[in-house]
Amino acid sequence: MLFEKTRYSAGLKTTTEKAAEALELLPEEMREPAVAYLLEQAEKFRALKGLVAEGMDDVRASRVAEWNFEDFLQQARLARLPKP
Repeated sequence: MLFEKTRYSAGLKTTTEKAAEALELLPEEMREPAVAYLLEQAEKFRALKGLVAEGMDDVRASRVAEWNFEDFLQQARLARLPKP
């Protein structure tokens, strides 16, 4: 099978080389959407990574407090009750 031969014949490759090879195996009309998807996922990962780092900074600076979910729900329910 051509795919298996191409995939395994070159030995150790970088992730970038593997991605480029995979894109070359796709039909032309599928390449652009595949690249767009990868870019979208990379942007989401970068944003998430930044938010996680920000959260960890908050933990280290003691700006995060533990909270009780049941208390939170009770307060939310009280806030929704109509005023007499």
